[in-house]
Amino acid sequence: MPMFDTMADRLNARRRDRVRAPREPGGFTPKLLTVLREGYGFDRFRADVVAGLTVAIVALPLAMALGVASGASPDKGLITAIVAGLFISLLGGSRVQIGGPTGAFVVVVFNVIAAHGYDGLMLATLMAGIILIAAGYMRFGRLIRYIPHPVITGFTAGIAVIIASSQIKDFLGLAVVDVPADFIPKWIAYARAAATTDPATAGIGLGALTLILMLRRFAPKLPAYLIVIVLASVAVTLFGIAVETIGSRFPDMPHGLPMPTLPAFSLTKVQEVMPAAFTIAFLAGIEALLSCVVADGMTGFRHRSNQELVGQGVGNVASALFGGLPATGALARTATNVKAGGRSPVSGIFHALFLLVFVVFAGKLMAYVPLAALAAVLLMIAWGMSEAERFVALLRMPIGERGVLILTFLLTVLVDLTVAIGVGVTIASLLFMARMSETVTVTATRIDESEDAAQRDRLPEDVEVFRIAGPFFFGVAGELLDALKRIGRLPRVIILRLELVPYLDASGVAALQEFIAQARADGTVVILSEARSQPFRLLKRSGLGRSTGVVRHARNYDAALVLARKLSIID
Repeated sequence: MPMFDTMADRLNARRRDRVRAPREPGGFTPKLLTVLREGYGFDRFRADVVAGLTVAIVALPLAMALGVASGASPDKGLITAIVAGLFISLLGGSRVQIGGPTGAFVVVVFNVIAAHGYDGLMLATLMAGIILIAAGYMRFGRLIRYIPHPVITGFTAGIAVIIASSQIKDFLGLAVVDVPADFIPKWIAYARAAATTDPATAGIGLGALTLILMLRRFAPKLPAYLIVIVLASVAVTLFGIAVETIGSRFPDMPHGLPMPTLPAFSLTKVQEVMPAAFTIAFLAGIEALLSCVVADGMTGFRHRSNQELVGQGVGNVASALFGGLPATGALARTATNVKAGGRSPVSGIFHALFLLVFVVFAGKLMAYVPLAALAAVLLMIAWGMSEAERFVALLRMPIGERGVLILTFLLTVLVDLTVAIGVGVTIASLLFMARMSETVTVTATRIDESEDAAQRDRLPEDVEVFRIAGPFFFGVAGELLDALKRIGRLPRVIILRLELVPYLDASGVAALQEFIAQARADGTVVILSEARSQPFRLLKRSGLGRSTGVVRHARNYDAALVLARKLSIID
């Protein structure tokens, strides 16, 4: 069964999306309504039901495993897949998105439960859902394209390492009572407890891992995870193998869906979990929209990013009310849905309904599942998340990208996911702005050797021309003043050519104001030539958008020359 798609697949899907996918109206219309309006016949219904059953078979062991890995219990993972998966399909902006718990949340959920208890997690998940709904209606959906790839790959690989590390105890049956939360102390504890490895548990874990690999290699269409979980449970039960199971660790685990309830909250509690809520919302948005991009490339349709955020938000609110975990779009399950023939949100709805049937009528069977087999499943999830090939490929990129990748990865593993994302995006942004500043030029005509001699000859003696090429933002604002200093004595008139400036920010305006102030102090008039729409709007707001005694405007360079000659003669 395919695991997480690589970042290269996501990028290729995004390119195909731009070329193949038809535009669909209704920015805030759930895709389910669009499908029903198109006409929904029995053949499509049958295909969606089959796809929903296929995805449910895949999601069943994954939801249980992720519930355990998150520091909760298997039933919490299943509740999330049922409730959040249902609402994400009902209200989301993708035809084929499958929602539920994913590996990206494991670290965050585990830490929130440890710090604030399960009630704190439910409150954080509820708040994250509200944040996602607000982000959707504020049209933040398309901002996903601005998250740098080294940051995404770095923290995804870091999460994979943390997930894998958290499963060593259950995989080997180590006698460690309290496993430290931090990465290095955790492995020190594992090393000290290595002699306590339980042969039976390790045998179940290694056998399950080997069988998953063999099934993926020789029978990739079979539900490897479910087969392994069932066989391991049967073997442990029939042969009386003394290993820890879900039933022994969670003896009081409830079966079926609970009644929805509001999590307990207070102003103090809201303030405490607010950072976790934003982290959950951020991860949910990224994972869901990346999954949508991949699905668009596979189906040829186009998702509605803002509506998808709304659907994700409602799904997380509902999950919190039913006592579930944070949810988002699941890449592997979405890809499975598409390959199984799902072409509408109906398949996602049936995926949730089939899981509900299992929980209600066969939930007690979960007690027989050995934790070592679940650990093997989670190790494979971690490997799929790691995107090892993409990670290695990025290590061959320029030093800036490598630095962002490695720093984000190390901060994720050793410090905190939120810190890793914040630092990674900040440094990547600074590197981008530094590179952008290298592409921007500010030149003075009389001292620019590349300028055409005939054009220089057109200038009156007391007229100078500066030309800015590229976005004029805070990273290059000082270049204009430096160019002013290089020409020495100021002329009577300065023409500032802006036709090659597509963007101007507040720092650029401040530099222009200082430039004009220095010119005014020497009795020089500045002509702003051919400002484009965005720079001109900002100039108007700053008071530089109309002609005054020291600032004039010209519609193009030729008009600026005519005006300059007049001003030079007058002066």
